[in-house]
Amino acid sequence: MSAVSGRVPVLSLDTLVRLRRGLGSTPQAPRRLTVPDGMTAPLGCDAVAVPADLGPLLMPRLPRVGCVYADASHWWWLVPSDSDYALEWPAPARYATGAVVPDVPDVPDVPGLIHRPDGTLPYTPPIPLYLALCRLTGTAPAWSRPISA
Repeated sequence: MSAVSGRVPVLSLDTLVRLRRGLGSTPQAPRRLTVPDGMTAPLGCDAVAVPADLGPLLMPRLPRVGCVYADASHWWWLVPSDSDYALEWPAPARYATGAVVPDVPDVPDVPGLIHRPDGTLPYTPPIPLYLALCRLTGTAPAWSRPISA
């Protein structure tokens, strides 16, 4: 309490979370999926992650597969930046802006490349990927859901 004003400073929840995250941790560079040598990403890169058990089921459903990365728990598809615009990717998929892999304790490495397409573009087309994920998860695509007033 301040002797001058008699008020206790109020900290927002955001401030408390930032302070907690800063205790005992050192800032690390984000783990990012990289475009392989010889390929270009003129549209930028984001990524869509799905649980590893869905990965092999998605591959044959896609007309074109871009760069795919995998670790023990997830498969990651590179898609053009902003492929989440006006799309609600079905759970349990996760959309990663900038193709940044979330920090997972005890997993220091970036997922490994398991599929590289022919050509110079690393992208999986997002709409076929979205539709295949909707089909596998039993989710109706966002544009086909009824609108409620």
